[in-house]
Amino acid sequence: MKIPAFVLFILIVLAVFSAANYYLFIRGWQALPEAGLIRKIYLPAFIILASSFIVGRVIERVYMSAVSDIIMWIGAFWLAFLLYGFLYVLLIDILRAVNHFTHFFPSFVTANIVKTKLILAVAGFAVVVLVIAAGFVNALNIRIRKLTIEIDKPASHLTSLNIVMASDVHLGTIFNRARFASVIEKINSLKPDIVFFAGDLVDEDVAPVMRHHLGDMFGTIHSKYGTYAITGNHEYIGGAAKTCAYLNEHGIKMLKDSVVKIDDSFYVIGREDKDMTRFTGKQRKTLKELVKETDSNFPIIVLNHQPNNLREAANERVDLQLSGHTHAGQMFPFNVLVNKIYDLSYGYRKINNTHFYVSSGVGTWAPPVRLGSSPEIVNIILNFR
Repeated sequence: MKIPAFVLFILIVLAVFSAANYYLFIRGWQALPEAGLIRKIYLPAFIILASSFIVGRVIERVYMSAVSDIIMWIGAFWLAFLLYGFLYVLLIDILRAVNHFTHFFPSFVTANIVKTKLILAVAGFAVVVLVIAAGFVNALNIRIRKLTIEIDKPASHLTSLNIVMASDVHLGTIFNRARFASVIEKINSLKPDIVFFAGDLVDEDVAPVMRHHLGDMFGTIHSKYGTYAITGNHEYIGGAAKTCAYLNEHGIKMLKDSVVKIDDSFYVIGREDKDMTRFTGKQRKTLKELVKETDSNFPIIVLNHQPNNLREAANERVDLQLSGHTHAGQMFPFNVLVNKIYDLSYGYRKINNTHFYVSSGVGTWAPPVRLGSSPEIVNIILNFR
């Protein structure tokens, strides 16, 4: 029997997650003294931490409470600790392998292996905690990225348009009310003509957003033409129909493979996320189909969550495409990986007469940590001919 692609993906992720946890656990176990209390505490503590993210997700879906929130926060930080703890231990093991052949370790390292292992374990724990703390502070420090783009088209009576775009907020337990309030404050400070959320506004299940009444906060976003959003892959993971209904009810204009002409001056095309097919079995409209619903004499702005196939937008003579999804890698070394996967994983590029911007996003997925990337709100001034 053929295993569905999404189920296969989950199984692979769980296998990698389990293997990484076991590797980190066994190396820590080997570094601890055989006698004493530490090993007795280490085993149950590690099991609780390693399972906390999955357990938190399950409990959150069954019964949300302060307890589920705490478990989710512990689990989120554990994922960051697992990544950098794994890399630290891997580096030590690589150095040990090299030393096996070259014998470059000084004698004070090799003279007492038991003591050396314990020192390295304590030092590694301290380093990883400090790295995660730095990444957490960085994730809280949202930058404003400003660009000015010239569009060689008239836009009726408009000479310019002040756009504020935010992607990948991931509203939920981790990106909570306090953090979203600071985002809204920054958005309003830019006095936007229009606000765009370029997908993954909600972190999977919309229930935590509803529980904390985060939808009420959308009414405090002020702009001339309103707030528009599109689906991302996380809306579909959590159930896009329920999420989109909730967002529409709270003043967010959801564009689902739809086109809107604003102030008889410019078009906004909102595309469904490409992962729609994986979750629903339905195909999203092609960009060519959507562009046919516009008058190309006016500026055309496209919101497309995942920055795949940039040539498609360039070939359809779109003027500006805004995307997110990549988080610019969020945490090293994933920033190196996304650079290899996407033609444009972060920042600005122009292809023919089409301008592209891929945002690093506002929030984070899982660990509230950023290393090698920074959260941002994008402020684009479009000047028209």
